[in-house]
Amino acid sequence: MTPLRQRMLDDMSIRNFAENTQLSYVQQIGCFARYFGRSPEQLGPEQVRIYQSHLVKDRHLSASSVGTATAALRFLYRVTLKRDWTSDDIPMPKKPFKLPVVLSPEEVTLFLASVANLKHRTILMTLYAAGLRISEATHLLVTDVDSQRMVLRINQGKGNKDRYVMLSPRLLEALRSYWTVGRPKPWLFPGDVPGQPISRNAVGQACEKARRACGIAKPITPHSLRHAFATHLLESGADLRTIQLLLGHRSLAT
Repeated sequence: MTPLRQRMLDDMSIRNFAENTQLSYVQQIGCFARYFGRSPEQLGPEQVRIYQSHLVKDRHLSASSVGTATAALRFLYRVTLKRDWTSDDIPMPKKPFKLPVVLSPEEVTLFLASVANLKHRTILMTLYAAGLRISEATHLLVTDVDSQRMVLRINQGKGNKDRYVMLSPRLLEALRSYWTVGRPKPWLFPGDVPGQPISRNAVGQACEKARRACGIAKPITPHSLRHAFATHLLESGADLRTIQLLLGHRSLAT
């Protein structure tokens, strides 16, 4: 590991960045350095501009993907290397505003019924019924299920925040049926590696397999189930503030 990479990791750790964010940022900087064949310490705003143009014109990346690379470059040069650069030196691409494609309740039911594997069906049901992010669902512990208070405890979700979310009677019944079969411990949804939770990729692959099986033409990802949760709550009369708290959003605008 190069000293610069270690310094950047230390800077992110001090600021309590999420592990996935740290991994993404160092990967982005690695790609940037390899593109020019030089250390980022030897590069400047002009190379940043050339690299951003390469991501857009040659690799045809989305504004979101270019934004991730830009955020990593901003952190490196402003925080780790302490360069006195302005926002114009590392411009952030404007993201187009798009509304998510939302599944209807009937489509969610059809989709979940198409998942043959019990563990996969249960975790996908949990994503929808509790409105969780995929990383939150994969890291649930058996002890996070509180059937007395009818809540799920989310430990250190996005932004390193704990919160409680609703546990519906139907989801509790599904979780109990699932637990009775395998009696997982300590992770509610263990992975193939002993002692580790199920991976994001495994959940994503299970979701894609079920999407093909159910025949629904709409795109379906684990995050689609979270969108569906929020939309169905809104359509049922829940107020935005309640939905914000359940989803763990910092801003009501989100």
